[in-house]
Amino acid sequence: MDRTTWHYGQTPLNILVLGAILGGAVIPLVWSILPHQGNSSTGARILLVARLLKVLPARRWAVLIADREFVGQEWCTSLRWKRIRQCLRIRENTRVEDELARDLFTTLQPGEVRTLFERTWVYGGWMHVVITLSPAGDRVIVASDLPVLDVLSTYRLRWGIESAFSSLKGRGLNLEATHMTAPERISRLFGLLCVALAWMARVGAQTGQESPPRQDNRGRAVVSQVRMGWQVLSQAVRWGGEAFWGCFELLKTPFPPTHTSNSRSVRC
Repeated sequence: MDRTTWHYGQTPLNILVLGAILGGAVIPLVWSILPHQGNSSTGARILLVARLLKVLPARRWAVLIADREFVGQEWCTSLRWKRIRQCLRIRENTRVEDELARDLFTTLQPGEVRTLFERTWVYGGWMHVVITLSPAGDRVIVASDLPVLDVLSTYRLRWGIESAFSSLKGRGLNLEATHMTAPERISRLFGLLCVALAWMARVGAQTGQESPPRQDNRGRAVVSQVRMGWQVLSQAVRWGGEAFWGCFELLKTPFPPTHTSNSRSVRC
């Protein structure tokens, strides 16, 4: 879950999004046009989750991943009540039992990962708390009801939705170039672009299986799956023929299984 925002003139446009990882890319599934700037409310998040639960029951959710905006006891309690596991980055001023999160492991070094020995009481429930320090010195504090060794590797998947927003906006489909401001029209346009994003991701997944992309020194693909799909699909749409219909058929086929990275060890 995340939120994307931009301005058209003096008009703020603010979309709350809940998506799923499909074939290594995050595809928005439900969204809500917020009538205000800034953070979403707990009620708006709960309603968005409820909309997705109507078509995708909680037993099919692996985990809900979100950043520091999406925290709070009422919110976390609602997820537990729906039996949705959570992996949330929490704020420095979050109370973890008897102390603030910012007071935990104050001697942490960049790249080091530490965790509390046992689950602790956070936002009305028992969760693991894992803390790391980025090379830039930013403390990342994540609370989750997942197994402790899976917490950070799972939270890193959140960056997929940032990539999705980039693909939908300035680095791809130029959503913010629209002059629309009416919420209903923005919602329909966003949905259409999400279909295009899913199509690019599916074509990219197929292309990656047939011809794996070149990797950098850290073993990461130089070209993203969505970018590969865009390159193939744009040529197929331009020239038509069998290439286009082959891409079109992929819309009706499932994404290949997603392979996640190995868990990282932590110290207590």
